[in-house]
Amino acid sequence: MKDVWTWVHAERAALVADLAEVDAARWETPSLCPGWSVHDVVAHLIDNARTTRLGIVRAMVRARFDFDRQNADGVRRERGATPAETLDRLRAVVTRTTTPPAPLDSRLVEEVVHGEDVRRPLGITHTYAPTAVERALHYQARTSVSMGGAKQRIAGLRLEATDAELALGEAGGTVVRGPAVALLLAASGRTAALDDLSGAGVDALR
Repeated sequence: MKDVWTWVHAERAALVADLAEVDAARWETPSLCPGWSVHDVVAHLIDNARTTRLGIVRAMVRARFDFDRQNADGVRRERGATPAETLDRLRAVVTRTTTPPAPLDSRLVEEVVHGEDVRRPLGITHTYAPTAVERALHYQARTSVSMGGAKQRIAGLRLEATDAELALGEAGGTVVRGPAVALLLAASGRTAALDDLSGAGVDALR
């Protein structure tokens, strides 16, 4: 089985390649993250890539243990004066292996979900490694919403991928069916992915 970092590095490199073709003005396109532009999300990914176990503690202290404030501080710190500068910063962290004190599969969630936060509004399509998406979805399913996961959001649902041998949730749960990436996005609170899904459980996610 591939090491998690192999997938993470591949996704970072793929996003760099995709964004290199995007005009500077389009970096201000609203992302799937409310209140954040594409440029902001890229800055957040850079901040995440630079985060260390000790560094996140210091950042949280500075933010008075407000997670949203800590994220906003990171965006301001890593967002360059121009998209080109920010892209260079993303390129520089492609192979980093530092991480906050969280399971490594959380890095897959960051790269896949935020990758789609950026790509979908820009009309960019990308094929993710199926196993990376599967591991990210399993991580979200067992992680509390308060910690950025989806456990409570998908309680009582049965998530069934149409493009992979993947099913999560109770056997008798209300079914939500669709591509694995769309399931991951919807479980992570991205309503933009709901149109890619079907089943009685879609309304519960909405």
